[in-house]
Amino acid sequence: MKSAQTIRSSLPVPEVLSLDSLKRAVESILFVADSSVDMKTLARLTEASVEDVVRAVEELAIESAPRGVRIQRTDLAAQMVSAPENATYLQRFLGIDENARLSPAVLATLTVIAYKQPITKGDVERILDKNCDYGVQMLKLRGLIAEVGRAHGAGRPYLYGTTFKFLEHFGLEKPEDLPPLPEIEMAEADATAREAAAVEAASLDGEAEADDDLPTADDDDDPDASI
Repeated sequence: MKSAQTIRSSLPVPEVLSLDSLKRAVESILFVADSSVDMKTLARLTEASVEDVVRAVEELAIESAPRGVRIQRTDLAAQMVSAPENATYLQRFLGIDENARLSPAVLATLTVIAYKQPITKGDVERILDKNCDYGVQMLKLRGLIAEVGRAHGAGRPYLYGTTFKFLEHFGLEKPEDLPPLPEIEMAEADATAREAAAVEAASLDGEAEADDDLPTADDDDDPDASI
């Protein structure tokens, strides 16, 4: 009977893939995957290091840029999708309503989440100065945002972030491809200014009430004041 050591020594040694072979393997996996695949999973399946897999994914993304597919990726996962410029043809093929659009209010909610993620619903409402319950629910139903954690504050509210479907919807390969949007910074600055003004107004009201409670000169002249 063979020992465990003998059996292990008789197993074939995993072949170290060249970068080109690794790219082909990763591309094949992403092609058949129904959703995004973790970088660690790709590394395990190809018996490569995570660093080599990340490099292979980045090179695949560059090589696929002029073709009909794209490689979307984050720091943790990657996904193969169709090129956004071909969306019209795919919508026709799949029978998807081309006129289905996000309302301005929902789009505003999505914009804040995309640029400030991870972020709580309360912070989104603070920036936009309005209730965002409907927008958050619609975006979750459309699969454009997801709960990515919980904040450390009171009640530990959910933190929201965008999804791979968001990247696909807007033709982005990775979250960092979002263009600069100074309006978000301005909106947040306005929200901070509103909060500061509210605090200052409350402070002034408190001081005014305190002044009303102080004795006046007329009170000193009142013979009944000392009784």
